[in-house]
Amino acid sequence: MPRCSGCHGDGVSLQREVVQQKKKVSFILLSAPWSVMCFYAEEISLRAPLQIINSSNINWSEKILKKVSFPNLMAQDVPNPPPEYYSCQFRASKLQRFLGSDNKETFFTTTQRHRVLYEILARTPYGSMRKGEVGIDRLLNEQVFSAAYPLHENPPVSPESLSLRQILYQYWAKWSCWNKYQPLDHIREYFGEKIALYFAWLGFYTGWLLPASVVGTVVFLFGFWLMATDVPAKEVCDSGDNFIMCPRCKSCSYWNYSSICVTYKVGLLFDNGGTVFFSVFMSFWAVTFLEYWKRTGSTLAHRWNCSDFEDIEERPRPEFTAMAPMTMRNPVTGAEEPYFPEKTRLHRMLSGCTVIITMIVVVLMFLISIILYRSILRIIMQKSGNSFVSGFAGRIASISGSVLNLIVILMLSRVYIMLAHILTRWEMHRTQSKYEDMFILKVFVFQIINFYSSPVYIAFFKGRFIGYPGNYHKLFGIRNEDCGAGGCLIELAQEMLVIMVGKQLINNIKEFVSPKEQVPPWEKDYQLLVCEGLFSEYLEMVLQFGFITIFVAACPLAPLFALVNNWVEIRLDAQKFVTEYRRPVVERAQDIGVWLTILQFITHAAVLSNAFLISFTSSFLPRLYYRYTKDNTLTGFINFTLATSPSNFNQQHNHTSCRYRSLRDEQGEYLPEYYHLLAIRLSFVIVFEHVVFSIGRLIDVMVPDIPEEVEVKMKREHYMAKMALAENQLVKETGFEGGKGNDINQSDVCHLQTPDRFYKDLYIDVYSWK
Repeated sequence: MPRCSGCHGDGVSLQREVVQQKKKVSFILLSAPWSVMCFYAEEISLRAPLQIINSSNINWSEKILKKVSFPNLMAQDVPNPPPEYYSCQFRASKLQRFLGSDNKETFFTTTQRHRVLYEILARTPYGSMRKGEVGIDRLLNEQVFSAAYPLHENPPVSPESLSLRQILYQYWAKWSCWNKYQPLDHIREYFGEKIALYFAWLGFYTGWLLPASVVGTVVFLFGFWLMATDVPAKEVCDSGDNFIMCPRCKSCSYWNYSSICVTYKVGLLFDNGGTVFFSVFMSFWAVTFLEYWKRTGSTLAHRWNCSDFEDIEERPRPEFTAMAPMTMRNPVTGAEEPYFPEKTRLHRMLSGCTVIITMIVVVLMFLISIILYRSILRIIMQKSGNSFVSGFAGRIASISGSVLNLIVILMLSRVYIMLAHILTRWEMHRTQSKYEDMFILKVFVFQIINFYSSPVYIAFFKGRFIGYPGNYHKLFGIRNEDCGAGGCLIELAQEMLVIMVGKQLINNIKEFVSPKEQVPPWEKDYQLLVCEGLFSEYLEMVLQFGFITIFVAACPLAPLFALVNNWVEIRLDAQKFVTEYRRPVVERAQDIGVWLTILQFITHAAVLSNAFLISFTSSFLPRLYYRYTKDNTLTGFINFTLATSPSNFNQQHNHTSCRYRSLRDEQGEYLPEYYHLLAIRLSFVIVFEHVVFSIGRLIDVMVPDIPEEVEVKMKREHYMAKMALAENQLVKETGFEGGKGNDINQSDVCHLQTPDRFYKDLYIDVYSWK
């Protein structure tokens, strides 16, 4: 195997390995000497340990189980737990103040070394800086290199000396660990803060789904009891020929209301008084979940030394640095940094909005097409002459329409995500966090329309604008859709299950059948799957969160399905990262970013959605109104909800009168009861959202975002950092640039003779710092 070694322009050692496979593959192994590590540790604001914190990190559920004296089946002893430190930004001149500074081989962690090496690769130009020809990412996009990745740890020599990767496999990625806590500190140590925060949030969210699943299942089971005891359901089943219903289409025949007995009872599983309670419960659940996640997130951010990452430590993206047309002084750090005019960026963002609006119009066009497809298919099947097919025409059209809608959703998602990447790069955002936030917002705005448009249509519009016999409203010559025999909530539940469960089932099957790892070294790491980031993982979970909160009144079992899916999702994701993916480049993060803002938006939308679902889609308020104004036992409720066809319609159909669901008189005008109910419905919406938002605000005030013990630790850490770097501050004030421990020398940095301003400035800084 031929080898060559050399020195990169930033002092990085190079080693070349050539492997003969079907085609020759060359591997370049990079490593950074101590002096380069010290220099870049200051450049990218790496944090170094000052003192070990002797405190136990107890999970919130562990505290609860301990208080009620229940055994904790989720606890496990994971070997070699990474210690927690007080830390501050690294300074080479104060090296002796940091823990472990006497051992240069272990002072910087593996993940820190990865960050330094990738930073060097990301800022290295290979052509014109003004054209953005800089950095390894662009070289990968242009296929100059096929991959760039840090190496996974090799397997341990003996079972007694488990490597960090092996610990993660044994205590996290195995299916037998499905009911155990995740070793978050180990995940952070191996993959970095950004990935660790994702798994921390996913585990926290899954844990909170447990009480929601229990309550939802109880409410669903309550529906079974209601099926056997509900008075209106008995009236429907025992009505015989008493209620002759109007035809559903021009060529359809009259039908008996008693024929929907089973469907009406099934609808009670999703539309009963228990679902109203569950909607209120889930609204408070969502608000409380987010408030307690803020506390957990702030605790983890401090424990992992990234509380001030986005505000102070995060540096401009290399692509932004290369292509920005001017520089400006950073008001926080005082450093001169590349700058892109906000006015120009705003114009680009507004231009990008036209693409988003165009894609949203495309989604709505597909939605209308699916509505027409359901209507046409139902008419064709009802005219088929086959009694079985015509009897289930509505249900077959509805289910096939839901499946077709899922296929369209997945296809449009792939197209739009590619467009969003292009638009976000064009907008020239300064930092990686801002870049990702704007990309996520673009995709979310589209995806919320893409995934939720059909459920919103069924929940709030379907069956609202159908008119009445003799005066039916039409869309492109086809009569507007009415809700099925069991009501719109049962159709909404079906749509939710097809989209939410179907999408997650497809994703999990795709992840499960992906190729698995064979042997660790770098040649085999190259054959592993490319880790494409956390965007798709977050998006899947956030869309799920929307389904179980915005439309939970229609499907009490949604949290249970989400819980089961997430238990599987955690282990599948763990296996992917530990055994199937190339080791991703370490990224720091302060929190879950803009996803928290999106979750807060979904929570507010869920409160309003559930209020309108209960008021206008559920039969809860009509039943309540009838109970207090007509009959406490609900006897006669079915007759109350059915109107009689107008005389002009009867004359056109052999003077045969029929019934239809509405609160109208025989002339087709709304009854006074309709307006009474409308006032009650609107009042309920106002009261519901005011009560929930008020209590949510109270929870927000009562639950501080940062726990008191974390605030104390932050103050202690700030004090220790100030004391450790006090001498540095004095040195800067006196103008002396040097100090013990600063052992970088010119021979360690191989100077590149390049006319580019970036590299001239870089090496001037190196020499003046020396």
